[in-house]
Amino acid sequence: MKPIVTALSSFGMSGQVFHAPFLYTLKEFDWKYVWERSNKKAREKYPEVQSFDSWEQLLEAADLELVVINTPNALHFPMAKQALEKGKHVVVEKPFTLSVSEAEELLLLAKRKNRIISVFHNKRLEGEFKTVQELLKSEKLGKLLSFETRFDRFRPEIGNKKWKENEVPGAGLLYDLGPHLIDQVLQLFGLPEKISARLEKQRPQTQVIDFFEIQFHYAHCHAIAKAGMLEQPPFLKYKIEAEKGCFLKSGSDPQEELLKQGILPVGPDWGKEDEPQWGTIQWKNGRQEKVPTLQGTYSDFYLNVFQQIRLQAGYDTSQSGLDCVRIIECALQSEASGAPVLV
Repeated sequence: MKPIVTALSSFGMSGQVFHAPFLYTLKEFDWKYVWERSNKKAREKYPEVQSFDSWEQLLEAADLELVVINTPNALHFPMAKQALEKGKHVVVEKPFTLSVSEAEELLLLAKRKNRIISVFHNKRLEGEFKTVQELLKSEKLGKLLSFETRFDRFRPEIGNKKWKENEVPGAGLLYDLGPHLIDQVLQLFGLPEKISARLEKQRPQTQVIDFFEIQFHYAHCHAIAKAGMLEQPPFLKYKIEAEKGCFLKSGSDPQEELLKQGILPVGPDWGKEDEPQWGTIQWKNGRQEKVPTLQGTYSDFYLNVFQQIRLQAGYDTSQSGLDCVRIIECALQSEASGAPVLV
């Protein structure tokens, strides 16, 4: 089938690492355009890509079908809205928007324009999360008691990205890493009955939330999503407490590091771990069992976008993007009130 003519709205870290390599290597896409106001970094690495100085000019490209909105968080809604109004399909980086009302408006607009809008939750396509999904699906551990997903770092210094570290809409860890972890909990268990949250500014002189712990209350289990900037390695990523035992997983999926090194995602072995990072089940009888980690598949995100556009198939990620924004709003309400909030 005809490749989808695609444009990137930014060529910063996100564009260079998480989007361009797949749009460049997947035959299903014709990455043709990029918006770069000043530095023409995309043209240096991908000379066949046309760089526009103006966002408005890019949207006027007659053959453009899909726009990837990977700009700072506060720009996601207005730029996605503009692209949809021009009749383009849209991929939006996380967080989808900064409010539920904005997300709902985009979903209605996409439906009216008969266009797809997809939210880039790539962390659900990492090998570790896929392993967790399979483990829970198998019911090997027996009745689930609690689930914890974490994304910890040790970065006591204040970063230089103003839209992440200054007190502006959409800044801070809750909007940066929160959508990844929230999405994983919702993929496993759906929307909870209620949530409670602890949001803190822990680093000296920080202007933004740099620690969060969100507790998801379900009738059958309890889930936690947690991230901070002052944790010491090794970093625990997953903890599952169940009737028969406890599963623990540390380490990190290799896909992001490969992309940062400029290793293009080609071939069946791309994304495999050179040295297997095992998870561990501590059974209640004292026995330990190593659990191999499945291979991650970031490319599946864009292959699904292709299916949505060309085949009217695949799965929709827009509603899950909206649900993540809903949980963020509830977390802010819970922190303000000091009490759980019904979802």
